[in-house]
Amino acid sequence: MSVQSRLSALKERHASLEMRIAEEDQRPRPDSETLGRLKREKLRVKEEMERLRNQEEGSTD
Repeated sequence: MSVQSRLSALKERHASLEMRIAEEDQRPRPDSETLGRLKREKLRVKEEMERLRNQEEGSTD
C-alpha cells in the first residue's frame, strides 16, 4: 500500500470516527467510556497521519 493510499484510508477512518463521536455526543445520555475510546482512536489515527506525512516529506528531500 502506497503512502498516499494509506493516508487516504486514514483520512476516511478519521472522518468516520468524528461522525461517530458527534452521534454519540448528541445522544440524551452519551456513554463517556465510548466517547473516550472513540476520541483516543481518532487521536491515534491523526498521529499516524502526521507520522506518514512527515515520513513522506523526509523522503522527498
